[in-house]
Amino acid sequence: RREGSRRGVVHATTLVFEYDDVARARTVERAVAREAGDIEGDRTTATVDRRERTVRVAIEADDLTALRAGQNTWCSLVEVAERAADAGAAG
Repeated sequence: RREGSRRGVVHATTLVFEYDDVARARTVERAVAREAGDIEGDRTTATVDRRERTVRVAIEADDLTALRAGQNTWCSLVEVAERAADAGAAG
């Protein structure tokens, strides 16, 4: 929980995904980063960034219910991006 954001008291979490190589991390990051502005709701915001082999999704929400929903959404998006990367590598 943090204070001082534009929305007042905010609940926040960061999801961290580490990959075996930079190329896979880049593929996943590029796939999910474009969603950051598109799926935000009135109660949740998210940012995506990557450093080397690690992708981070930072989520802020007005309440715990919205935070949990955001976590579920972003975990699902990353999972789909990983499966797509696997299919592309196998194809």
